Amino acid sequence: MGRMYTLIIANKNYSSWSLRPWILMKEQGIAFEERQIPFRTPGFPPLTAVSPTGRVPLLRDGELGIWDSLAIVEYLAERHPSVWAQDVKARAWSRSAAAEIHSGFNALRDLCSMSVGQRIKLHEYPERLRKDVDRIAALWTEGPNQFGGPFLAGAKFTAADAFYCPVAFRVQSYGLQLPGPAMGYAKRLLALKGMREWYEAGLKETWRDPPHDEEMRLAGTCTADLRATEAVTTP
Repeated sequence: MGRMYTLIIANKNYSSWSLRPWILMKEQGIAFEERQIPFRTPGFPPLTAVSPTGRVPLLRDGELGIWDSLAIVEYLAERHPSVWAQDVKARAWSRSAAAEIHSGFNALRDLCSMSVGQRIKLHEYPERLRKDVDRIAALWTEGPNQFGGPFLAGAKFTAADAFYCPVAFRVQSYGLQLPGPAMGYAKRLLALKGMREWYEAGLKETWRDPPHDEEMRLAGTCTADLRATEAVTTP
């Protein structure tokens, strides 16, 4: 029997960082046990009890713990060569694109916090957000064009795609407009089996996290809330 990883994640409705390694492992058939600890919810341990940073995701491989989504992906890549593209140029481009979303796009993060179950009409669409969305559209067009598609680095789903899966949910939730090829890529991600599984689980969650919901309230008007209605609220 092969190794079995444990991936610790938070709410599927909110946690964009958790989604990255989760969807990568799902789509690549890397077996793992999921452990979910929702944000600030009675009955669950605080994240500080399981993660040295108090954040998720955290991957456990036996006694070894790996935190931060980028570190987790690179750890997996050492053991599963399919995590990154095999072509040198595609792999270099992919790592650059993944690092860019990992450390940048601050306007998108600030104004379009992830909530898979809500639909938000933004109060405003400032230039800094427009620049982030334009840059994402450029990447989502450049990668498939350069490496043959339908994914960013070629024919197969890799870590490059996994890093942008949370953005696809934001496109859906906030109605962000993209040019044709980029919108086609967003729809391709949303149609993945693993993405549909994550989305459906996120809709069923009854946990609510007020700080996340407040971020969305400040950014825009909720036009639809598709989440389960028997919410368990936290102080």
